Amino acid sequence: MSGAGVTDQAGFTPPAYPYDRLAPLQEAAERVPGGMVDLSIGTPFDPPPDAVVAALGASGRERGYPPSVGTPAYREAAVGWLSRRFGVSVPVSQAAACVGTKELVAGLPHWLRLRRPDRDTVLYPAVSYPSYAMGATLAGSRAVPVPMDEHWRLDLSAIDEADAARALCLWVNTPGNPAGGLDDLGAAAAWGRANGVPVLSDECYIEFTWDAGDGAGPHAPVSGEVPGRTILEHGTEGVLAVHSLSKRSNLAGVRAGFYAGDAELVAYLSELRKHAGFLVPGPVQAAAVVAFDDDRHVDEQRARYWARLELMRSVLAGVGVDAPAPGGAFYLWAPAPGGDAWALARLLATEGGVLVSPGEFYGEAGAGHIRVAVVQPDERLALVGERLAALRSSPA
Repeated sequence: MSGAGVTDQAGFTPPAYPYDRLAPLQEAAERVPGGMVDLSIGTPFDPPPDAVVAALGASGRERGYPPSVGTPAYREAAVGWLSRRFGVSVPVSQAAACVGTKELVAGLPHWLRLRRPDRDTVLYPAVSYPSYAMGATLAGSRAVPVPMDEHWRLDLSAIDEADAARALCLWVNTPGNPAGGLDDLGAAAAWGRANGVPVLSDECYIEFTWDAGDGAGPHAPVSGEVPGRTILEHGTEGVLAVHSLSKRSNLAGVRAGFYAGDAELVAYLSELRKHAGFLVPGPVQAAAVVAFDDDRHVDEQRARYWARLELMRSVLAGVGVDAPAPGGAFYLWAPAPGGDAWALARLLATEGGVLVSPGEFYGEAGAGHIRVAVVQPDERLALVGERLAALRSSPA
């Protein structure tokens, strides 16, 4: 069970936000000539499409309250993207807007517990985005990590039957953050249906999938190939896919996403969210339609991220760190030599001026690794390489 937060007679005390713990390393990296190169968080640095920015400023939808579920155009663009890009057909009525996806991830356990007060457990990947466990904690629920195999995929066979019987949901994240693993989404959907547990599939990195599952392993993007996999390929019953424009379109600041899947669950969440006042702003909805309708800018971003992954793999190899190519997403997940991730992060900050995240941020099973987000422009990554090359050539 996760130890996120403390609850006692005085009430809930939030834990320290993981990335705030990097402050000393950030200070060290900022002292390096040329300044810090921040690869600790998956914040996009490349520009969003011009047409999306233009739509954001010219929609004329600032005055009225937008539909909580999303305008018809927003929802049609979302399901149209799913069909065009991944070959899945979802009725517009089974898709709805969310204000980015972090609020949805953190809020779902609470809303599911209102729906099923007889259940109190959230199952989530043992090495994963911290908000899955925190969402359970904020809902007063049990956060139970599911073990992962050597390829950083969920081991569904390791879920205890007693935990399954109490489960509000099972989270899957493919491609996975931080390790880039690719779960068997069909098996996850089947497990959920067999156990009566909704499966929530966080697919925000879907278009940055590098392993096509054909045995060739991770490779550079190929024109015309399907850019990822969604749980919706296996039907909508009992599953919910969660998608965002933050990563695919470099729009993390506008907070636009959607969820789609099981008809009853989407209807329940849509009605609940109307009452709670969750609204994607009207101008954002107009801009999101433009973003969902355009694939070219995403294909360009895919090429950028693959090239950066390869560049940083080479940079890290130069200092004795083996960073395998991930199955997906834009993170390198590398074991620290000697197993001391904080020591490696400190070395990279003080000598390379680069800030990375220790793997323990993503669960106890991630200790001993670092996560490197290749989000900065190429010239900044090259600067890290130059600094670390100087370190390698130093007599010390």
